Amino acid sequence: MYRVDLNSDLGESFGRYTLGNDDKIIPLVTSANVACGYHASDPVVMDKTIAMAAAAGIQAGAHPGFPDLMGFGRRNMAVTAEEAYAYTMYQLGALDGFLRAHGMKMQHVKPHGAFYNMAAKDYAMSKAICQAVKDFDDSLIVLALSGGELARASLDLGLRTAQEVFADRAYEEDGTLVNRRKEGAMITDENEAIARVVRMVKEQKVTAITGKDIPIKADSVCVHGDGAKALAFVEKIRAELTKEGVTICPLKEIV
Repeated sequence: MYRVDLNSDLGESFGRYTLGNDDKIIPLVTSANVACGYHASDPVVMDKTIAMAAAAGIQAGAHPGFPDLMGFGRRNMAVTAEEAYAYTMYQLGALDGFLRAHGMKMQHVKPHGAFYNMAAKDYAMSKAICQAVKDFDDSLIVLALSGGELARASLDLGLRTAQEVFADRAYEEDGTLVNRRKEGAMITDENEAIARVVRMVKEQKVTAITGKDIPIKADSVCVHGDGAKALAFVEKIRAELTKEGVTICPLKEIV
């Protein structure tokens, strides 16, 4: 039986600045990655996001990023393993308070932006992130780029590991995401993106930007909800996966 989780990065508004359509995307996904105040969000936004997730009955996890509000956590930072550990631990603790207040338990941890992309290629950074997760709560699931170093470090530390794919991003032959600045990095054709997702889930393969098929593991699909077209796209992905006999369920039911 095919099973997959749909996750989305949420709670990324800040103060008077609103980002995304969290109230509309939450009912369409099974796992929410909630920003923890470093790359985006603030305590009020975190509280509201967790309240919405609880009301919708979906699972929530931490989305820790670099301390870079102005760059939205998408700029690479030179950090030590000790710093990567501490940044992760700090943000897990921040989100956990709101989860407890709403009677929820954290399901997973998925780094954000540059933190995620750097960890996918840097085993030492990945191990530090995973050690923080393990020390915080060793029952948590690490959500990592399929085939990347974060997934490897998580498995090495004996943590529950879910591997993630992206509906709207192109892949290099080594399984990493094509840099957003590079032409062809984003898959803009809806039908192509959906067909790629179905193939990743059912065949565990994807066509890289070079045209070569590469292996990929899809426990979870990352979808975005910032924009009316994006919301319609998520609805179409759900409908197509269901039509193809794929059960959509949260990570804790998969790994």
